[in-house]
Amino acid sequence: MRAEHGGITGKLIGLVCFVLILGALYLVRHPLLRFAGESWVVEDPLQKSDAILELSIDNFYADRATRAAELYRQGLAPVVVACGVRLRPYAGVAELMEHDLIERGVPKEKILRLPQDAENTREEAEALANLAVEKKWKSVIVVTSNYHTRRTRYIFHRVFPADISVRVASARDGDFDPEHWYEKRKSIKEFVREAAGMVVAMWELRGKTDTHDTSQLVVDPQAIRARYMV
Repeated sequence: MRAEHGGITGKLIGLVCFVLILGALYLVRHPLLRFAGESWVVEDPLQKSDAILELSIDNFYADRATRAAELYRQGLAPVVVACGVRLRPYAGVAELMEHDLIERGVPKEKILRLPQDAENTREEAEALANLAVEKKWKSVIVVTSNYHTRRTRYIFHRVFPADISVRVASARDGDFDPEHWYEKRKSIKEFVREAAGMVVAMWELRGKTDTHDTSQLVVDPQAIRARYMV
């Protein structure tokens, strides 16, 4: 009887501990989810480069174009590459990206359209790496959506030649607020898609090492948080 009583007591204690842990997780769920969202966002210290590379496909608000144009107007690069997916043999997203950039102050002659047929970020990075080598660029700034920046950095640092400096600039996204992403269905889909995409990228690029020096890429979390405050 005593052993049976002790077993019941142990199970009750275990159940109480489990409930307490669940309660604690529930109480801190918002900070944990916010941390998860913010962990996808990176912003490298930017410096004058040979080109700004805007990745495809921009959102409805043209947030990537807005960020790329902002960096151009700051004088950080003399040319902006509109890297857009082809939709037809004669037209594609690059033309729309060019239109958005011109609307935001980038002269047409300073925009280089790069139609491409990439099915993922890795293939897009490979197309841009070929362009950078052809143009003999030694430094580029890659502009993409906030939630996409960490995966972009991971991929570009393994695809681009080691002698080309790659820095990633985060564009605020109207559909993804890193602090409150879990409150919107569309943001949740982006978060899950990005997590899956990162796993795929790590698998596809297994064996490839990061050939770029990241020792100077010190990011201020407070600065990133301030950029996406709404």
